[in-house]
Amino acid sequence: MEIKGKVHEVSPTVQVTDSLKKRELILEYIENPQYPEYLKFEAIQDRCNLLDNTKVGDDVEVFFNLKGRPWTDKTGKKSYFNSMQLWKINVLAGAGSASTPEYAPPADISSTPDEDDLPF
Repeated sequence: MEIKGKVHEVSPTVQVTDSLKKRELILEYIENPQYPEYLKFEAIQDRCNLLDNTKVGDDVEVFFNLKGRPWTDKTGKKSYFNSMQLWKINVLAGAGSASTPEYAPPADISSTPDEDDLPF
């Protein structure tokens, strides 16, 4: 699955257990501008590094897998949990970037008559 939005928060990497590390990304998803949604994605293990160059305010495209699992508490009540596991992220526009692309200034090709040494 994939979704586009604006980075709202990037957490530091957390070592959950000896063999599991995790990092979270909060994405502001604006389908309806009056009611923005804040979606939490998790990056696990080596995918934590995918968020190293991601900054708050970046417009991004996130690719993820939707996961779900049941859990039974001490009283026997069953609950279900969903998670969105990030596996790829593309930065579409950096925070504070201009809406128009930046170009090098045009080269000055004007010359005075005595500088014109072209053979034609």
